[in-house]
Amino acid sequence: MITIRPAAPNDAPSLGRLGAMLVELHHGFDPERFLSARPGTEGGYASFLQNELRRENVVILVAADAANVIGYAYAGLEGHHWMALRGPAGVIHDLVVGPARRREHIGTRLLDAIVAALSASGAPRVVLATAARNEAAQRFFAAAGFRPTMIEMARDLPNSAKT
Repeated sequence: MITIRPAAPNDAPSLGRLGAMLVELHHGFDPERFLSARPGTEGGYASFLQNELRRENVVILVAADAANVIGYAYAGLEGHHWMALRGPAGVIHDLVVGPARRREHIGTRLLDAIVAALSASGAPRVVLATAARNEAAQRFFAAAGFRPTMIEMARDLPNSAKT
């Protein structure tokens, strides 16, 4: 049985593991654009999300079975964002399910729950971004009613420092 619930501070190690997996997945899509996972990535991501749990306008939900956190969704309620040319919105930053538990509709349950939480917080819309090469995620979100609105483009510059 899978439970969707608010993340707790003791979920941080699992969130860090899943977050590092998300970092590595994106790096695989475009190593020039996305960071690679390094030895400290799990701990760094865990610490970051643990700090986010303390923020008032942040929602982090986990999908857990009897023994483990197997996925999470991380979103925030944001006001006007002039650089994004957008009014107030719920912004989904992460939605990930561990590979061993995919195709069990856990992602759908997390998405439905995070959208419901953002709606209950007063968000007039929900936005998110996916990697351009992550066609599976784009199909998943389109099936859930999301539509494309922006395309990020990158150009690497000569002699730029790689981090």
